[in-house]
Amino acid sequence: MKNYYIIFLIALFFSCSADLEDMNVDVKNATEAPAETFFNNALKNLSDTMSGITYGANGNPFNTTRLLVQQISSVTYNEGTTYYSNFTWNEVYMDILNNLGKSREVVEESGNISPVNTNQLAIIEIVEVYTFGKLVEAFGNIPYTEALDVNNISPAYDDEEVIYADLISRLTAAIGALDESQASWNQDILYNGDIVGWKRFGSSLLFQMGMRVIDADPTLGNEAITAASPNIFTSNADIAQVEHLESQPNTAELWTDLAVGNRRDFVGCDVFVDYMNDLDDPRRTVFFQEVDGTDEVYLGAPSGLTVAYFDYSRFGTLFYQPTTPVILLDYATVEFLLAEAAERGVAGVTDAEGHYNQAIRASFEYYGLGDSVDAYLTNPDVAYATAPGTWKQKIGMQKWVALFNQGLEAWTEYRRLDYPILEAPPQSFVPTVPIRLTYPISEQTLNRANYESADAAIGGDLFTTSLFWDVN
Repeated sequence: MKNYYIIFLIALFFSCSADLEDMNVDVKNATEAPAETFFNNALKNLSDTMSGITYGANGNPFNTTRLLVQQISSVTYNEGTTYYSNFTWNEVYMDILNNLGKSREVVEESGNISPVNTNQLAIIEIVEVYTFGKLVEAFGNIPYTEALDVNNISPAYDDEEVIYADLISRLTAAIGALDESQASWNQDILYNGDIVGWKRFGSSLLFQMGMRVIDADPTLGNEAITAASPNIFTSNADIAQVEHLESQPNTAELWTDLAVGNRRDFVGCDVFVDYMNDLDDPRRTVFFQEVDGTDEVYLGAPSGLTVAYFDYSRFGTLFYQPTTPVILLDYATVEFLLAEAAERGVAGVTDAEGHYNQAIRASFEYYGLGDSVDAYLTNPDVAYATAPGTWKQKIGMQKWVALFNQGLEAWTEYRRLDYPILEAPPQSFVPTVPIRLTYPISEQTLNRANYESADAAIGGDLFTTSLFWDVN
């Protein structure tokens, strides 16, 4: 009888243990997620990273680029305008690239890669190439081949030129793998699973990357441009932009920073606003607000100085809306690149003036100002035949304006085309506008040996160190 009782107690114990374990299972929160969830999370984080404006020791590395290219200025906290700011790139590696890697892992775990899965993997690859490309264009050598290995806390830095060539190769393969007859994601937040849209984005990105390296590696640049040309953007309907919702956390990050954060320190920069004023550019009405108490007066603040916020033009009301899209790559940019390709005689592209005009037209139409563009294009200081300077100056100046609120791309094109001509503010950390971002300070302590190797390889971890593609 005792034996039976002991057996009963043992059985009861294990039964209760199983019940207790079941009670500890969180049935309200998922322990697994589909690949599409990781992918869309990466896209939203990419949108936030490219559009946010708050910077500091824990900020992402791209937040100060609007300040570097002097489209806007900070009237209160001048670390960004005088180049004393620091940041971490963890947001890029962990919140974007890590999510993309997890999305790929979930797709591949299915074991049987279907045509739909093949499209999904190609799309993941396009966004990963885009993200790594921006890091290379900002820093030069970066952790790449070892970057996403969770077991390696001290990843080596790869050579910038080698990385970029590999990215172009990966992107070319990804575009070729896309099958327009097959489906993809049920609902991604960039192209809603439309393979035609993804192929055009990938091809336009490849065209852009080819133009970026054309001076440093003409063969690679021409090959990329030739491969990309048949499928690049042809209208504003094609552009790559992340649209947002009315409620957090799915709102535009710039709205979160400006409106929710009630930021009163960012205004238009004088050189940018003055250039638009001189041309009577109608896009001022979208980009900025009139100075309080004036009638259609737009004033920019001097970069790097502490001044009164309400004396200068704030961001336009468009950017105080939670749903305002974030542009990753637009049609106007592609047309400017075509104008440049025509001037260079690349890939048989002709009619620089036509592409230049179409780029400006696309920018105006995107902001709902299409009725004003014809008059603008007749301004002698805008018209391609009569605008001042070389083709680099004509294209560079207008591209600077069209890329408003695309700070990283505007800064990159400023470095590549050498226009506009900008001066560092007084008392800046370096006497010239930075042409490279310095590595996060955390790398000097957490990854010191590899940091020092990268520092030596690029010629110094400095704001003034030229990157491989910036040869002029």
